[in-house]
Amino acid sequence: MIMPRGSDQLLLPANPFFIGFTLLVALGVNLLPVGRHPAQPDLLAVVLVFWNVHQPRRVGVGLAFLFGLLIDVHEGALLGQHALAYTLLSYAAIAMHRRLTWFSLIEQALQILPLFLAAHLVSLVVRMAAGGMFPGWWLLLSPVFEALLWPMATLLLLAPQRRAPDPDENRPL
Repeated sequence: MIMPRGSDQLLLPANPFFIGFTLLVALGVNLLPVGRHPAQPDLLAVVLVFWNVHQPRRVGVGLAFLFGLLIDVHEGALLGQHALAYTLLSYAAIAMHRRLTWFSLIEQALQILPLFLAAHLVSLVVRMAAGGMFPGWWLLLSPVFEALLWPMATLLLLAPQRRAPDPDENRPL
């Protein structure tokens, strides 16, 4: 079996409860009342894209739509604004998931950056079309921060799947 260049070991299967737990924690962090700044990264989008890339059959576009509706209701935004952005973000992540895992974490972050930028632009266009105000140019920093979070999120979310190093040299796996 050919393994992607960035991975040096086989991973254990992802636990569905861990996937759900991480998505709920990311949702909870997004729901914290810390104030909203346009440059604030969307942690739920980062975790959704991560699971779309690494587990596309378990976390799909429908789940992204549901989380988008929850964020819309929480923020009092136009219903469907975040749902559309998360859905398009998830679709693009699933479309490129096979290619993305062949790159290093920094290269992955550079390829994920346009996806995050497109999601924020879709959300901005929907908000502006509904008569909302322009949040400012700080909005362009949010996708950059999300791309910078990508390597750390990858290391943290893949940690439970990594096998312990086996000192037995007679076993191939």
